Amino acid sequence: MVLDHPEVPLHNNGSEGDIREWAQKRKISAGTRSDLGRRCRDTFISLKKTCRKLGVSFWRYLQDRICGGHRILPLPDLIRQAAQES
Repeated sequence: MVLDHPEVPLHNNGSEGDIREWAQKRKISAGTRSDLGRRCRDTFISLKKTCRKLGVSFWRYLQDRICGGHRILPLPDLIRQAAQES
């Protein structure tokens, strides 16, 4: 993969760092009470990490989506934009 795509890192430290927060929360809270709770927690952690990587405030993004302002582009569009810039 690295030979075809030199931009791909030779290690997985980034991926391991992405799940570290999730693992710590699971350990501290002893898990969730339901599958729905687990899915909600995982979704919010994923959104937060994605926003952080894109340089977008997680709380402002949530507020924008909840209030319907749509001043911030959807995350898939921001991801495509960031990929084109690099």
